[in-house]
Amino acid sequence: MLKRYRYRAYPTPGQEKDLARLFGCVRVAWNDALAARETARAAGSPVPSRAELSAALTASKRIPARAWLAEVSSVPLQQALADLHRAYGAFFDSRTGKRRGRAVGAPRLKKRTHRQSVRFTRNAGFKIAETAHGVGLVALPKIGRIRFEASRLLPSDPSSVTVTREADGRFYVSFVVDVPDTPLQELQTVAGVDLGLIDLATIVRSDGTREKIDHPRHLRVAERRLARAQKALSRKRKGSQNRAKARIRVAGLHRKVRETRLDHHHKLARRLVHENQVVAVEDLAVSGLARTRLAKSVHDAGWSILVRLLEEKASQCGRQVVKVNRWFPSTRTCSQCGAVGEAKPLHVRGWECECGACLDRDYNAAVNIIDAAGLAESLNACGGDVRLRLAAADPDETGTRRTDPTPAGEAA
Repeated sequence: MLKRYRYRAYPTPGQEKDLARLFGCVRVAWNDALAARETARAAGSPVPSRAELSAALTASKRIPARAWLAEVSSVPLQQALADLHRAYGAFFDSRTGKRRGRAVGAPRLKKRTHRQSVRFTRNAGFKIAETAHGVGLVALPKIGRIRFEASRLLPSDPSSVTVTREADGRFYVSFVVDVPDTPLQELQTVAGVDLGLIDLATIVRSDGTREKIDHPRHLRVAERRLARAQKALSRKRKGSQNRAKARIRVAGLHRKVRETRLDHHHKLARRLVHENQVVAVEDLAVSGLARTRLAKSVHDAGWSILVRLLEEKASQCGRQVVKVNRWFPSTRTCSQCGAVGEAKPLHVRGWECECGACLDRDYNAAVNIIDAAGLAESLNACGGDVRLRLAAADPDETGTRRTDPTPAGEAA
């Protein structure tokens, strides 16, 4: 499978200027091609093909006003046209129903104020070397040898290298390599995972163990620092150097939140894949939940990222991830008798079923997810009372009864 290895890069001041010029040229190539397609569409003319756009880009280099396009490598410029062609393909496939998932919007103009990136393929002739001190060097045409932190070795020769400048000014280089699958020893353990907002993940395993993963709430923890930094940014005069510094401070805080969340999800997904042969999760409608009053908490949890990492790591290690239908009532279904109760608000963390079972909301949902995924036989093999033991509420939890235990008309 193809995998991307990303490293922190440290270009020299001269290389930063050359990269800034290359970022600008790639942005212009993309915007010109996008404008040509939109102009032809508005006029009712045939949309120019990728070959015609490439020829127009080559011809524009001979125009004095665009002569600076010839001062950079032509490979990233052609890759920008390829990316635009791919973006239009995804947009049309999404409109016609050929592409599954959420609707994809039409390509838009690139701006210079956000994340910038350029890609070099093997045609560019880039070269990678490593010094005796563990420092990596990648030689790019018309840029030079860029130093990067070689924290781990590449398993094979990369097919492309991408140079990225984040909004906070940091540079990164990433390499796409073909990594062989590394299947792990087959296990008999399966797990059901219930994703939530109070606890990030509730895990129930067929070997009779269960656990809850605390929600780190990375964004909530950094909210006060972000508020102060954004308030300081709003007070700076537009166009001033102090405003540019304040903007970098805000972007750096957002980057730390993003990278901390990604690191946490990588470790959790790796542990789940290595400890279980099959992992069952719910197919949550994250895009719909992100439009509710819980939007900030849903985005902070990063459920989609966690499920995607689970699937990627499981595919590489010979494991399996099973998704359960999002409409399955895993929370309000009793895992003991199968009775489906009424919807329960989020503050109800434990409840008592009519059959007498005292159930924990999250553990009960995780057991039902294993059942809905068709893995109930593995769960039942652990013993007759394993379902009740795994779904039961903790002794220190008071729980919430489904109905008032005191009959009407009697004194409490």
